[in-house]
Amino acid sequence: MTADPLILTVAPNGAYKQHSDHPAVPLTPQALADTARRCLDAGAAMLHLHIRDAEGRHSLDVEGYREALRVVRQAVGDAMVLQVTSEAARVYQAPQQIAMVRELQPEAVSIGLREVDVPAVGEAGLAAFFGELAARGTMVQVILYDAADVARWQALRAAGTIPDAPWFLLFVLGRYSAAQTSDPRDLLPFLAAHGDSPEPWAVCAFGPTEQACVTAAAAFGGHARVGFENNLRLRDGRLAPDNTALVAQAAEAAATLGRPLATAAQIRERCRPR
Repeated sequence: MTADPLILTVAPNGAYKQHSDHPAVPLTPQALADTARRCLDAGAAMLHLHIRDAEGRHSLDVEGYREALRVVRQAVGDAMVLQVTSEAARVYQAPQQIAMVRELQPEAVSIGLREVDVPAVGEAGLAAFFGELAARGTMVQVILYDAADVARWQALRAAGTIPDAPWFLLFVLGRYSAAQTSDPRDLLPFLAAHGDSPEPWAVCAFGPTEQACVTAAAAFGGHARVGFENNLRLRDGRLAPDNTALVAQAAEAAATLGRPLATAAQIRERCRPR
């Protein structure tokens, strides 16, 4: 158990969810802003956001991002860290993803390692990209899907391809499990691979076991990302009324373990390169 403030992130929509999945999935900038405000009040100090194009499809459009960030920032001020996704979602290729991040220059971004660690970028391209992010002071969360991803990340760090910076890792539990439902035990291979590395980490999980997974992560000193991107259900299996209910569950778990929730100022102090 640790009193280290827990970074609670909400991922309210993802690349694929639609109103047909749940009517409370926020798909517009204003809906994202309303969701962000409620989730902030429930304890989430970071928002992981996706935007959609005019047809409701996943988008990495820079102007679309700027508008969504403007509207959400009006709703939450500086009380939330706004993290954009660079996810490919079977639409974009690594050079396009990197170009978006370079043009947008967001406060925070999530990057799937296996999406950008590809021949089209190469290790020299990775070094340039991550070096720019560190120099710019961008808060970066690196998404890892299994222990092999953790080992690859560590190899890139050891080789100096990825420079020293306060990188924040996200362990995705159960991405390739049967029925894509996570289990708290999915965390164990990540922890074994992570070893005694000082880099902070969080988990996200699929299905109604999300709460059990984030509770396990919190007990081991990690952080949590919850929300409709990966899960629509409460811990008892009932459909969650909204993202706020999932945030409130996670905040309850943190309180049970004696971990205060991190503020946006604490996240920026910990995760922003200087």
